[in-house]
Amino acid sequence: MGSKEPKPKKTRGQAGQGTVYWDEAKGCFRGEISLGYTPSGKRRRPKVYGRTKTEVREKLRELVKEAKSGVKPSATYTVTDAVTDWLKRGLKGCSKATLDKCRNLANKHVIPELGRAKLKDLTADDVDDWLDSKAGELATRTLRELHAVLRRAIQFAQRRDKVLRNVAELVDTPQGKEGRPSKALTLSQARDVLKAAEGTRLFAYVVLSLMVGVRTEEARALRWEHVHLSPLAGVPPHVEVWRSVREHGDTKTKKSRRTLAVPEPVVEALRAHHAAQEDDRKVAGGAWQDNRLVFATVVGTELDAANVRRAFRAIVKESGIGGSWTPRELRHSFVSLMSEKGVPLEAIARLVGHSSTATTEIVYRKELRPVITEGAEVMGDLFK
Repeated sequence: MGSKEPKPKKTRGQAGQGTVYWDEAKGCFRGEISLGYTPSGKRRRPKVYGRTKTEVREKLRELVKEAKSGVKPSATYTVTDAVTDWLKRGLKGCSKATLDKCRNLANKHVIPELGRAKLKDLTADDVDDWLDSKAGELATRTLRELHAVLRRAIQFAQRRDKVLRNVAELVDTPQGKEGRPSKALTLSQARDVLKAAEGTRLFAYVVLSLMVGVRTEEARALRWEHVHLSPLAGVPPHVEVWRSVREHGDTKTKKSRRTLAVPEPVVEALRAHHAAQEDDRKVAGGAWQDNRLVFATVVGTELDAANVRRAFRAIVKESGIGGSWTPRELRHSFVSLMSEKGVPLEAIARLVGHSSTATTEIVYRKELRPVITEGAEVMGDLFK
């Protein structure tokens, strides 16, 4: 008869590391560790299983960490659970735009691709691989926002003792694909766009954005009490850009609050727009919501940014200038046209509400043609 194979012996680690031995009934290694006593006085000695001693010892170490931290991760709590809970209860006080953006990123990218993973089993490598897989299709800014959604969702779960650590904090956001650079209309293109916009509901919006340089978020928040279309005591027609659609109605920065004179074409467009809005009010009757918004829907409510973009794309298509354009590029066009006419950088910075000329140069460097070419012109003359 052949001799029997010796059974693996129990192996004891150092104090506090538990005991590992072969479990004949289950056909795998088993580990046990003493973690003190329950409030009722019963000894806490949980058991873990694994195919190797190393695997079992790692599980025992995790139990010790959990015991020391006081956190008891749920074995069934998934990434979907964490993200859903955060979206439901972790964004209190945020604007609707922020809520919508976070939901869209979560529902489109996080939940479909990481949602089934148990949160306690999610690793930094998992997050790294996931972000790397998105880098080819998303711009860097979107990647950062996506990474932030996962990181903040896990933070929310941590604060509720659902998981011991936040693996999303151990990962750097990769570089995404190049975003489409902003561009500016030439004078000829601007005229074509204005002509195509005539007769549309967005005409006054386009005229104001192009000829005054307000941000789209400022235009959508503009109220009639901040619009003064008749000269008064030597003060020309002007608009008070004091609000935006940002949370709490604040403008982007303190210096973004500014009062701007408006040229005659803007005055005419706004007067016609006001008359058209009065017609909307009569047609809407009791459904009209008097928010005093300059740019509103047919019932007086705030314009949706996506609807403005869609309407502007239709105007651009009608103009025949070609290419893809967004409403915010009307502001870029304002800076470009002002710069081409030799308006000093300091004046442009004040008009667009920047805190310094450095901001204007960084954001609109492509539009500041005289500033960009000045150095080359001087050196060309010197070394001609």
